[in-house]
Amino acid sequence: MATKTVSSSHESVERSPVSSSPASVSPRITIKTPLKILDPVRSKLTTVETKRIVSVLDDTIVKVELVTLFSYILQNPEQFSIALGQELSGALKEHLRLSNNMEALLARLEKEGLLLKGIARGNLFAAEDESGQLHLHVEGLKSSIRNTLRLFYMNPVACRTVRDVAFARSPSADLLVKGLLALRRLLFEMLLTTPLEEKQKMKFMQEIGLRDRKNMETIAALEEELALAIQNRDEEISRKNVFIKDLKTHLHNLAKFSENQIQRTKADVEKQQKGELRGSQAKCAKMMQDIQLLRAQLNTLIVEDRESELNLRKKKYKVEIEIENWIQKFDIEMIEKQEELEEINVVYTVEKAQLEELRDKFAILDEEFSQIQEERLRKQEQREKAEKELAILSRAATLIQALWKGYLVRSLLKTKRRRKGKGKKGRR
Repeated sequence: MATKTVSSSHESVERSPVSSSPASVSPRITIKTPLKILDPVRSKLTTVETKRIVSVLDDTIVKVELVTLFSYILQNPEQFSIALGQELSGALKEHLRLSNNMEALLARLEKEGLLLKGIARGNLFAAEDESGQLHLHVEGLKSSIRNTLRLFYMNPVACRTVRDVAFARSPSADLLVKGLLALRRLLFEMLLTTPLEEKQKMKFMQEIGLRDRKNMETIAALEEELALAIQNRDEEISRKNVFIKDLKTHLHNLAKFSENQIQRTKADVEKQQKGELRGSQAKCAKMMQDIQLLRAQLNTLIVEDRESELNLRKKKYKVEIEIENWIQKFDIEMIEKQEELEEINVVYTVEKAQLEELRDKFAILDEEFSQIQEERLRKQEQREKAEKELAILSRAATLIQALWKGYLVRSLLKTKRRRKGKGKKGRR
């Protein structure tokens, strides 16, 4: 939240000079305003992807903050027993048990020579242990951490209570959390900056660096000239002082001969010294004027750069407005599409419910139809079986009747033959 506030204040400072003329801007703003291009233009994330990235990182930071306090919670269970509750306390005790088992297993593997002391154990997980117990313990710990974090998310009071004791975190864990927070701030600024803005910033920094190097080289050259002039002046004064000292000695020797001559010589020397001093002072003043002129040129270049920056910022602002308009138009269209999709989903849900209802009815009817079909098949089989039995019985009855009729006919024929034979015998 603080990052967003600072960015918004930067944006308000950057956009304010656009409407004002360069002449009305104070020298202080003139010097500092060009550096505002290094700050992000936007203060809020505009895309869903960037918001999701920051949300995932925030969730990771919260999880790391909670996990790094597990050891302190397990060492002081009475302090958190009320806030955590039975389920969370049980999950933490289970996590402690798994951690102790892991430490015991690692100690055993180190004792057997499968894991070397002082080497990162994570690189040897499930690689040196042929039985696979180490891998199972690692997976168990991961599952325990995930389950415990899930229970913490379901209990906001416990989350706040645990995060309030951040002072109990170990230095390495605290350093990790601070690193993640710094990464979050850096990532937030990077997500606020588009590739085009980043390219413009790099180009601006290169131009400023090149100009600064040139100005520093010029100032260094002038300072070297000034130092050389001061050194020459000091050497000249030293030489003059030596010369004066020699003259004083000579004058002291000649004092007895001519006092007037000594005073005249001394006056000439002092006059010459004053003339040399004025000449050196004039050279220094000239050097300072050159330095001031170069500084004025530097300020002029900064003002020109600021004007060019303002023009570029205006163009950039127009492009951003167009992009915002397109984004709003896209959002409106997506909202309409989403509403249409929701309506279709509602219709689909209703039709799906109707289809499920019809399927249930069809299943019931299909089952009843299957039972009816089975009943019909069973009755048809019984009917066919009865017809077959009836046909067999009819055929047998027909056969029996035919045999019986044949038998009767044969009997009658035999009787008639017998009667005829008897009649013929009587006639004879």
